[in-house]
Amino acid sequence: MLYIGSHTSYLKDKGLLGVVEESISYGSNIFMFYTGDMVQSTLRFPINKELTEKAHKIMLENGFDKTKCIVHAPFIINLANNTDPAKYNFYINFFKEELKRCIELDIRNMVLHPGSYTSLDRQTGIENIAFGLNEALKDINGVNLLLEYMSGKGTEVGSSIDDLSGIINLLDESVKEKVFVCLDTCHMNDSGIDIENIEEFLDEFDKKIGINKIKCIHINDSYNVVGAHKDRHANIGYGTIGFEKLLNVIYNPRLDNIPKILETPWINRNEKSAYAPYKYEIEMIRNKKFIDYINL
Repeated sequence: MLYIGSHTSYLKDKGLLGVVEESISYGSNIFMFYTGDMVQSTLRFPINKELTEKAHKIMLENGFDKTKCIVHAPFIINLANNTDPAKYNFYINFFKEELKRCIELDIRNMVLHPGSYTSLDRQTGIENIAFGLNEALKDINGVNLLLEYMSGKGTEVGSSIDDLSGIINLLDESVKEKVFVCLDTCHMNDSGIDIENIEEFLDEFDKKIGINKIKCIHINDSYNVVGAHKDRHANIGYGTIGFEKLLNVIYNPRLDNIPKILETPWINRNEKSAYAPYKYEIEMIRNKKFIDYINL
């Protein structure tokens, strides 16, 4: 079955209900959202229980599978760098609170950017991430943690199968069963993976990590050439990967039933005429036919 959705907005006055209503307007049957500011702010407002209950009722009525829906952890969390112990412990504790919010919202999958090692080295970064995950997840049950495959920009960790397997192999056994992977087609492209060779990539992933560990795929085109290490998402069919290659990932039998989430940029994002592309992109994906909707 095709589980397809997009990034959505979680706003204070509407909470999860607003996420669900927005997703329905796009023709989605899953979604992803941040429970607060996605970048630097750690400010969080209380979760409205009544709005959350209404949201789950509407999800059930409209064919959403809550087990396939995703929360994205904020970018501020960096488990790879522990040069400032106070900041590192803050990241771990804030991460724990985000996991608890997943439980409160009853959305049990969280995607996390592994982090950047900055002044350290890659192996130390990998070890720090594993330590942070062990600390954060040892007392949290009922939430899947999905490490995102990264583009390799700067000192990012997670831009290769070896990075991710290195983290997972260092986890405590009780934590390892809670940790999975979220692929990202733009990140894979920018890290040096030609999406046309997806079968070769999946073969290696299955050998080193296990294909059953893939719990989500971010579907994005890229403005960059293979191996650029830049991470700039393009709209579906308007980038260097192209519609057909992305379609081959979405409908790959080995990736069936895995949630696919669009994180493509809004059209005319800095203008009053800005609009979300997701309704059009989801329609194209369902119909397996590209439409030049930007230039209609």
